[in-house]
Amino acid sequence: MQDTMKKLLLILPVALVLGSCTRYHLASGDRAHDRMAYAQATHHYERALGRIEDRDAALRAADAFQRQHQMGRAAQWFAHAERISELRGHDALRYGQVLQGLGRNEQATLLFERALTDDPADAIALGLWQAAERRQEFFVDTTLFTLDPLNIEGMTGVFAVVPHRDGIVFAGERAAKAGRGNPWNGNSFIDLYTAKPLNGGAWSRPEPLPGTVNGRFHDGPAVFSTDGREMYFTRSDYYKFRLNKDEGATSHLKLFRAQRDPNGNWGEIHQFAYNTHGYSTGHAAMSTDGNTLYFVSDRPGGYGGTDIYRCQRLEEGWSEPVNLGPVVNTAGNEMFPTISGDSLFFSSDGHPGIGGLDIFLTTPVADGWTTPANMNYPINSTSDDFALVMSPGGTDGYLSSDRSGRDKAYTFQGHEPTLVVHGIFLNDETGEPMPDVEVRLLDLTTGEAMTMLTGPDGHYRFDMKKDSDYRLSGSKNGMFTESRDISTQGQRVSRTWTENFELKEVVIEKPILVENIYYDYDRWDIRADAAAELDKLARIFIDNPNLSFELSSHTDSRASDLYNLVLSEARANSAVDYLIRKGVGPDRIVAKGYGERRLVNHCRDGVECTEEEHQANRRTEFKVTKVTPSLP
Repeated sequence: MQDTMKKLLLILPVALVLGSCTRYHLASGDRAHDRMAYAQATHHYERALGRIEDRDAALRAADAFQRQHQMGRAAQWFAHAERISELRGHDALRYGQVLQGLGRNEQATLLFERALTDDPADAIALGLWQAAERRQEFFVDTTLFTLDPLNIEGMTGVFAVVPHRDGIVFAGERAAKAGRGNPWNGNSFIDLYTAKPLNGGAWSRPEPLPGTVNGRFHDGPAVFSTDGREMYFTRSDYYKFRLNKDEGATSHLKLFRAQRDPNGNWGEIHQFAYNTHGYSTGHAAMSTDGNTLYFVSDRPGGYGGTDIYRCQRLEEGWSEPVNLGPVVNTAGNEMFPTISGDSLFFSSDGHPGIGGLDIFLTTPVADGWTTPANMNYPINSTSDDFALVMSPGGTDGYLSSDRSGRDKAYTFQGHEPTLVVHGIFLNDETGEPMPDVEVRLLDLTTGEAMTMLTGPDGHYRFDMKKDSDYRLSGSKNGMFTESRDISTQGQRVSRTWTENFELKEVVIEKPILVENIYYDYDRWDIRADAAAELDKLARIFIDNPNLSFELSSHTDSRASDLYNLVLSEARANSAVDYLIRKGVGPDRIVAKGYGERRLVNHCRDGVECTEEEHQANRRTEFKVTKVTPSLP
């Protein structure tokens, strides 16, 4: 009994100490999380969760890791909370976003569905679910861009690279001494740096942007006017060593303007006129002519999260900001706009994407903006991808991404899509491949043509250019020439067209049935469905200018011989007139109506037949009447 009491007396103080320690770490984690000191928060939460099961603490730990872009650790704590009790609503949505960022698409989809079940009106959950369902579309062509990391010495994070003078300017952070860095992640606060290219693709050691732009807290990213003398940049709202905070103790981002003096130093810093108290404004972009300024803000009146706005330059300053509207802005976050000519690139987690922030492209139209196009993989990844800057007049540039686990800049090189047409020529009668067919691909815009002869296997292949219109044709002595039109207009990803041909032999006076030429009862007008078939026939006649044709119309045996003859003549003439209007030479084609004189079956006058048997006699045919030798 005494031994038991001794053990209890020993255990009780230890339990009290452990309980007090656990409460300390939970409280410390909560305080750190509330002031956005996420690196500290995760330390305390993990200490506490090593001793107790606490669902709320696990969710907060997951959130803190997610905000530091540590998706693997975030997923562990979301899963921990899920084991305690199933995640619903916003928690399920956040867990799904983390799993999507880790490429675990099927699991993410189930969580997005769960979030939608709880709130069917949640636009963000709906967009994420739709994106997960369409995931393969974002990998449709992975050859269009090549990415390479931009290795900048001495930086723990680099993003928002912009060309400037003979080098680059970027937002970056370095390692910081314990207790002296950004409480969000423990690194230094963000500053603006500059670097210059060296031989072999290396970069000079980064230097802070000269002047008074960099201060105690965050400064960057930045955009420069075309003449390089004006800069708009994002920074924390602070004065000297003190952050300005709103009533909720939150410090927001603000937009500032700076000017470069003759010595290259940046100063004369002024706040942007439309910074809004209690809300963030930043991420500026400027049109090439300097007359339009774009920026991001979460000010009231938007569509949710952060939206993109623009102002026009006036004599007295900038015009009132105008929201770009619901085609561009969503219930999610639109961020990091950049301008290249008329194109607007931006990042969003509200439009369908691969995961996190994806980069999109839109262009202005009369009534607003085109539907944003996802730039697809490898520009986008399951992580945050943002701040794409296109080199002037080129297909290369810079972008930023945390796909490596931290913010990092990349160079990219664009490539033209691979556009190919190929196929096989077969004999219509035998089905055998046709060698020695002259295949011609004509660029209808430039008049340039490529030709080749098919080999024993009958195959052909041509490479094509984007934004072009082509005519593909195949010719061989004694066979009908056939052609088809192909357009690569608007084709932005690689594609292969397969066009197979079955060439018919030219036999003089041999009737060839034209399928699907129908007329209304007792009429000879060309119907829309007949016009489509006659368009194909016109192409054959035009493709074979050395041939002359007869187009004939036939009826069934019902009604009188004279009536049927007149009706068939009218129909044949109507069809020939249509073909002439489509470009067939009138001296190469004649119309002939045969009435019921050339029936193809036994359905003569007085013979009972089915409607299908009568239909076989009501037909349109053509035949070659003359072959004119081609001039040498």
